[in-house]
Amino acid sequence: MATRDLEILYKEARLNLEPPSSSSVVHIRVAPQGSVARSHSTRPTSIPGDDEKTYRTRNLATAASVYYRKNHSSPRGILWRVLENGNVLSLRSVDISQQQKDSDAPLILNLHFPSPVRPHCIGLSDPADHDALYVYAIDHTNQLYTIALRPDHFKRRSATDGGVLGEACKVYSPPGFGFKHPHRLAVVNSDQLIVTMHDGGILRFDRNRAHDALNTAPWKETIYNVAGWGQSLRGLVPFQRPSTVRYGNMNLEVTAATSTAVTNMGTNNAYLFTVCLDHRIRVWDVRSGQILYTGDILNVNRDPQDDNRWTIEPSLSNLVRIVDGVRGQCLVVTYSPIGAGEFKFWKVKANDQGSIHVADCFPDASLIPQSPSSLDVWTLADFAVAQQTNGPELWTMWKNNTTYRVQRLLLNTRGTAPFSDGWKGVSVDNVIPPVQTSGPCDSVDSTEKWLRLIFFPGRFSRATLETALAMYEKGLGTYKESSKAGKSIAEAMCSVLGSTTTLDRTSAGGLDYEQFRSTNETQWMRFWRLLLELDRQRGEALSLVADPEDGMIWVVCADCIAAVRQCSDLDRIYHNIQSPGKKHETVATLISAGLNFVESFSDSILQLSKAALRAELYEDSALPDEARMQQFYDRASFWRQITEEDCVQVVEALGQNFRMVTPRLYEDLFDLITAGSDANSQELREQFTGLGRKVVVRAVQETVNLHWQILFSQLVLLIHMEYEVDNDDEVLHARFDVGSVYRRLVDALRRLDHLRWMATTELSVSQSRSLRSSFGPGSASPTRQRGNEETVPVTVLEGSTGHLFGLPETTNMPLLSSITDMVLDLCAPSSSTVLQTWLLQCWLLKQDRPDLAMELNPYADQDPFSTYIQGRVFLALKDYDTAALYFRKSAIGLSMSMKHVERHSAGLLDDTEWNLLNSGLANYYAHIVNIYDRQKAYSYVMDFARLSLQFIHAGSAEAVVTKTEMLSRLFTAATAISHFDTAHTALLAMEDEALQKAYLRKLVEKMCESGQNSELISLPFSGLQTKVDDILVEKCKAVKDIINGVPYHQILYSWRISHNDYRGGAAILLDRLQKLRRAGEGDKIGADDALDTQVTRQYLLLINALSCVPAKEAYILEDVDLSEDPDLEGGDDDLEEYLDDLLKRLDVDSKAGGRQAEDERALLNKMTHFAARFQSQDGSNGETAKRKFLTLADLRKQYQLELDRIVAIQNNQFGFTDEDAMDVVG
Repeated sequence: MATRDLEILYKEARLNLEPPSSSSVVHIRVAPQGSVARSHSTRPTSIPGDDEKTYRTRNLATAASVYYRKNHSSPRGILWRVLENGNVLSLRSVDISQQQKDSDAPLILNLHFPSPVRPHCIGLSDPADHDALYVYAIDHTNQLYTIALRPDHFKRRSATDGGVLGEACKVYSPPGFGFKHPHRLAVVNSDQLIVTMHDGGILRFDRNRAHDALNTAPWKETIYNVAGWGQSLRGLVPFQRPSTVRYGNMNLEVTAATSTAVTNMGTNNAYLFTVCLDHRIRVWDVRSGQILYTGDILNVNRDPQDDNRWTIEPSLSNLVRIVDGVRGQCLVVTYSPIGAGEFKFWKVKANDQGSIHVADCFPDASLIPQSPSSLDVWTLADFAVAQQTNGPELWTMWKNNTTYRVQRLLLNTRGTAPFSDGWKGVSVDNVIPPVQTSGPCDSVDSTEKWLRLIFFPGRFSRATLETALAMYEKGLGTYKESSKAGKSIAEAMCSVLGSTTTLDRTSAGGLDYEQFRSTNETQWMRFWRLLLELDRQRGEALSLVADPEDGMIWVVCADCIAAVRQCSDLDRIYHNIQSPGKKHETVATLISAGLNFVESFSDSILQLSKAALRAELYEDSALPDEARMQQFYDRASFWRQITEEDCVQVVEALGQNFRMVTPRLYEDLFDLITAGSDANSQELREQFTGLGRKVVVRAVQETVNLHWQILFSQLVLLIHMEYEVDNDDEVLHARFDVGSVYRRLVDALRRLDHLRWMATTELSVSQSRSLRSSFGPGSASPTRQRGNEETVPVTVLEGSTGHLFGLPETTNMPLLSSITDMVLDLCAPSSSTVLQTWLLQCWLLKQDRPDLAMELNPYADQDPFSTYIQGRVFLALKDYDTAALYFRKSAIGLSMSMKHVERHSAGLLDDTEWNLLNSGLANYYAHIVNIYDRQKAYSYVMDFARLSLQFIHAGSAEAVVTKTEMLSRLFTAATAISHFDTAHTALLAMEDEALQKAYLRKLVEKMCESGQNSELISLPFSGLQTKVDDILVEKCKAVKDIINGVPYHQILYSWRISHNDYRGGAAILLDRLQKLRRAGEGDKIGADDALDTQVTRQYLLLINALSCVPAKEAYILEDVDLSEDPDLEGGDDDLEEYLDDLLKRLDVDSKAGGRQAEDERALLNKMTHFAARFQSQDGSNGETAKRKFLTLADLRKQYQLELDRIVAIQNNQFGFTDEDAMDVVG
């Protein structure tokens, strides 16, 4: 067999290691000896290369692993990676969960070394006395770097930006490296290091605590050799050296250690276990430097003549693992890579005196691991040992080029057959998604299909996409760096690939769309293959790590990391469909029959079936189940293309007339997609970190696709079986309720489709905004985002439900199974996690993504609040008509009072807006007015303000406030869009005089400025005419430019004339006449008629207006400028004398009475009022301005003088003053 059939019990969840944003990476320049380390953050997070070599150097790690701290937990797991040819050591947290009180550690620290570091000389330690992380590294210049990092370095940028690493970075050049070459580094603790040398010896470094005070070396060195000093000195003599192995630029003696592990087994002493090149294991006493045990790693006696055949390759460093047990004991696992490879298990006991006992756990048994395939060449690259409750587990990682496989073996330490459980497999998450060909009947454009496939969340890194695009452009010969400026990667991709295809014409002269589609599809396929080739390199496995505390298994790759989780029951059936367990044998047969049946469909039939399903999922139907099934059968029409062979296969699997299919069988199927516990509804013991949430999202993506594939095939199979049998007594619905099964399948698929959309739709959210704050208890109050704040991409599932991910309080299950249970509960139809579409839409609206919220409308419920939120979605999309329709539809439901209202809106509604809901139609429509007003949709503000006013019930103070506000909004909106009649109506309805006066001024000014003079004059302004007149008078007095600007004088003149106030109209014309004369308009003679000027025309208007007044009332007052005509000082005495004389005559003739006396008394009253009004208007600082009494005759005389003046000017007849005459004589 090419592939060994292992039972699949585990699955991977592969994650990208691409930084979410540039601010997530902190670049630290590690200074060489004698200089100061500094940090900077200007380096980009991910630099795409123009070629494949640069891409590999900058993005793909050459060595990587995970270190777990023992003494502190925030962060606990640290992923380290070697990048850029060894010059960069990248560190980040890979914790899945954390305590509620701990904060996340999202930062990535990139340590830049001046010289490349040795990949196998990197170590980390966790001091017990203080919370810190020590990083040790030896570079190729044999300098030892010691870097102390605090947890804050992984949590806050400010912890590094201040140059703190200057004191935290120590560089030491060990004298022992002058004549010995380091090969491996092992960390005993934060104060003690072990370096294995090329000659088989070890160099122990002990921290010098007095280094800072005495200015001495930071480390104290001690050298220990395998065979003592005598043997070492003989090795320096030519022709007396032991056998060596060439590795790099040095010769390693066969006693040199290539793999190391350190433990203290709970005692006071530390022990170093080394696997050497001579195929032997040596146990060193770290304290004394003595070798306590030496033996073959397989515990066999071999012929000394065969030593060369048993020599281990020096590049192998993963040959020994230790699992600590009770105090003084540990389990040591060694691996021999010679031949087919073999494991050996050792039980080691130690005491405080420093002696140990090493024993073979299974002397009569050998464990030769099985490779994934018997035909291909597979190499066991790494292994890990995890201690479980039922015994230790051995995990192995096999590699074939860049492909890898992971296997697990549970050890039976108590029985006689320790390896009887057999190897179990892990389903690797590197399946290439299928590419569906495009056809002329596709509902989705070919480019959009490819973009969805390429930009699937977590599939490719940005560096991979940019590098592939640059390589593709270079292949076309069109590469230009400037062509990408200002474009997103998707836009640049469409631009480049679109330029390779042209729409030509057929031989008949028509457009050749088929050729265009075919050529476009070919170019996208080429680019897709290039992407897959680059991405394949990212998935090269580098190490396999087991979490000693949580039991989590990690596969660390070049540019990604994979978390291993346990399979659900349905996963196990699917991946082991050919050999299911007896318990699930019948349901596996049903699943296999459905998958095989749908697999025979052509692309067109598959599209028709999915289209029919979409109608079932999203369209409300009042039809019974039988009619719905018939409708699906007719729409899908798969019966037209299935062959007799396809039908026979179903019959062979399920029996004649499908007798195997029973209600119990479908119950077993639904039990497989039902969560076994309500873990997601419990209180969380530990909250998931950002990485933990991404693991869950990736697992949900894979689980949703698997469940969808199975349930969709079961739905199609159910329809086929229902209508395939002709005998009425043998049909399915005669044996059980087929409609109920159909309905349950549709409901399950509806939730899966909803969840799939959430898990595959990405958006950018603020990096500083906590996910917990968006949906937690404090979500009622909205928060503001800063415009320059950096964003990170997250899926809708992570952003909306990520705060619910964590370890439940009541269970202590391992992470491998806890993640699976959580994912299964999310995907189950009866999940404890309710997907509230309206809440998701609220959150998306808060994130300013109404386009994504719109895509959720098919999943929305029909309750009033859901309908209201749909209206908010259309409102955000500027579709005001549709939004108004939804708002009116939800009005009754959201206006009714309710006792308990859950105020959850992800911050979309504040407390003030919540108070307006469920408190009557008036308040509800007032709320709609507010949100339309924020959009400046004034016509809709008017509509809903009228509705609110319509439902206001007078009698309460709240109603008065609401009415006042609605009238104000109605007036403002009507004024904004020049609906002045509505604004006038709202103005008259206002009861607040101060507010009414302010809005009256606003209305008058708006109408005048917009040129609506005739409409202003036509409005009645009941009870407000005097105030309108006063406003216009003030505006006339404030006019500076009488020619340009708003013609307030003409407007006021028209206003007074329309209200039969001719003398008032004449008075304002006189004011304009005076300002025209001061502006020199009288000297601007027209071209056609010299006598036609602004001033003469104003005189005519003035005379005409005053002519409409009875002769006895034909007078006005003229303001006198004494600076221009001082002889007129006191010139207003004629008016006062005339009034006094008229009053005396009225007193004398009062007894006589008569018509003349009454007319003169009315004239006296008008003149007194007229004079008083002008005194009040023109007076300033309590003083009365000087005025001149003008009659109609005076105005006609002035008009004639003005004409004479113009004629004199035309005839060059100028009058001279005495000063002018003296100038002429001189």
